[in-house]
Amino acid sequence: MSVLFIALPLALLLGAGGTIACIMCIRGGQYDDLESPAVRILIDDEPKHSQSKAVKTADPAQPSQDHTP
Repeated sequence: MSVLFIALPLALLLGAGGTIACIMCIRGGQYDDLESPAVRILIDDEPKHSQSKAVKTADPAQPSQDHTP
């Protein structure tokens, strides 16, 4: 029976802490956008290296080899 004097306040304290943490997360905007973080990993932001090297090695002073009339 004496364990209730320790367990009950501890349970109430943990429950109150969880509730306060949940309210802080909701007010902080953590649950505002649930879809874009899951899709963001699928989008490539960096250009491919072969395309970037071709652009860097091209000399703008040389005439282009375009054979259009």
